[in-house]
Amino acid sequence: MASPGAGMAEELSQKRGTRGDRRADPGEVFATLRRIFAESGREYRWHYVFAAICLMAIAATTAFSAWIMRDVVDELFVRQRQDLVILICGAIFVAFAIRGLATYAQAVTLARIGNNLVATYQRRVFEHLMRLGIDYFSEKRSGRLAARINENVTGIRDLLGITLTSVMRDLVSLLALIAVMIMQDPLLSAFALLIGPPLGFAVYKIMRRLRRVTRESVEVNSRLIGAMQEATQGIAIVKAFTMEEQLGAKINALVNDAEARANKIARVSERVSPVSDVLAGLAISCVIAYAGFRATMEQHPPGAVFAFITALLLAYDPARRLARLQVNLERSLVNARMIYEILDIVPQQRDTPGAKELHVRTGEVRFENVSFGYAKELDVLHGVTFAVAPGSTTAIVGSSGAGKSTLIALLQRFYDVDSGRVAIDGQDIATVTKRSLRNSIAYVSQQPYLFEGTIRDNIRYGRADATDAEIEQAAVQAQADEFIRQQTQGYETLVGENGATLSGGQRQRISIARAIVRKAPILLLDEATSALDNESEARLQIALGEVMRGRTTIVIAHRLSTVINADQIVVLDHGRVAEHGTHQSLLADPHGLYARFHRAQNERGLALQDDIQDEKVNMSPETRASETGSTT
Repeated sequence: MASPGAGMAEELSQKRGTRGDRRADPGEVFATLRRIFAESGREYRWHYVFAAICLMAIAATTAFSAWIMRDVVDELFVRQRQDLVILICGAIFVAFAIRGLATYAQAVTLARIGNNLVATYQRRVFEHLMRLGIDYFSEKRSGRLAARINENVTGIRDLLGITLTSVMRDLVSLLALIAVMIMQDPLLSAFALLIGPPLGFAVYKIMRRLRRVTRESVEVNSRLIGAMQEATQGIAIVKAFTMEEQLGAKINALVNDAEARANKIARVSERVSPVSDVLAGLAISCVIAYAGFRATMEQHPPGAVFAFITALLLAYDPARRLARLQVNLERSLVNARMIYEILDIVPQQRDTPGAKELHVRTGEVRFENVSFGYAKELDVLHGVTFAVAPGSTTAIVGSSGAGKSTLIALLQRFYDVDSGRVAIDGQDIATVTKRSLRNSIAYVSQQPYLFEGTIRDNIRYGRADATDAEIEQAAVQAQADEFIRQQTQGYETLVGENGATLSGGQRQRISIARAIVRKAPILLLDEATSALDNESEARLQIALGEVMRGRTTIVIAHRLSTVINADQIVVLDHGRVAEHGTHQSLLADPHGLYARFHRAQNERGLALQDDIQDEKVNMSPETRASETGSTT
């Protein structure tokens, strides 16, 4: 079932992508900044005040350096005032010392704030993703999503840092230096400031293209990182099907696309520099020419001119940074918006208002006229009704696509039913908290998933407060203790990414131990023994028999031999309950669906045995002898 929130975010993203040439207006910047400050600013307000004071000190000392040049030239060099040498030199030294200390203090403060902001938003995004439903992740590639988060979360930090430094340092410095220039020569100041309008127009034109290119670059990079992650995770399939060249061509195309986007961003964003340099060079050269003319023709004292030129030169850097402010804001704003697009997705499976804790007394499970579809045009279940008695085992069988795994997903509220209800001990699971519901269920999936860490850690994920003794006892019951102790570090052995260092059967047995240690009253087994060989499966069936005793158990199985002893067998056909009963009662109807499944599996098993026997008959005596010896 598609998540409306995810769909809206995706649609919004596409719309913004098509309007990428629209320049961000100040209202959008202020709205985003206001949201960031509202969410995180209070915690850092005194840090920001301290950083702002340091930045203003930098601006003040910069303006002071230009202002004092008049006294340096006129008093020290023209009038040769020796009594002012120590005072002027001391003032310059103090100004530069304050500037250096303030620069260090603001840089460290802003870095600590920025790093904490990144960590905070990483935690927020992860916690929010954990609240979203399964449907959201079924629509998103995990590698691309992780790359997008990693690349965009720094945009919030940069947006705050750029805004603060631009306002408190660059803008204040520029205004102070302009004041010094006006104090020295108002006419020259007016002439020098004429470069502002054409520079602003040039920045406006450049920004029209930068936003679209930046968003495209983020998307391409996320696809690239996602593709690389998929290739490394599926390296066994890559090697087995000699997919190296195919994937290499795909990665190469993405790398080239990412490189082209990055180069385009560089070309577009760096256009500000030559424009600002040409305009600044024109203004400075004209000012110097005019000042030189006045000094030679009108015998004007040079101190004011030197102070003016110094202020003009010092004003160039903050003016250039302010001219690039929109460029940097565009990049950070795009990244911040893409993070907020994720945070603004409304979870579709919230707990209902007033939801209560689930209290499992006997463990009875009922599906009452349940209908469900992942999309309106694709219904999976139609009026499914059956009950699982407390402490009993119910097996669900049927052909692929019949809806078996969907029933398991609905019981855990990965999705909500379209109609009907699912109840545990008479309590509608839609009216209880999801956490209490899932705490009452132990689940073993068809594809076992292990997390990075040790074997002991992966079993303990079943219940965080499980003791080491309970973990090892669960491993014994899951027939995993023997191979675990054969590992180099026993239970402390690292399993690698998704259990890469273990076989499929070993991973499955660890996941079963994880379910055992949970000690939940309801046990769900989705083809739990599918990855095991016959001997391990037989041993595990005995262990599961002990574990299932006293628990309400629902088993999904394709191999009917694993469900013979179930208290009840429910046969699904195209999303409907076709039959239900015990193994013997269902076999009593030779025309029933279960009986046909049973005959088909027996015929396949006999055919496989005949093939093996024929192969042995056709072996040479030497090969048969070696085969027999190796088997023995």
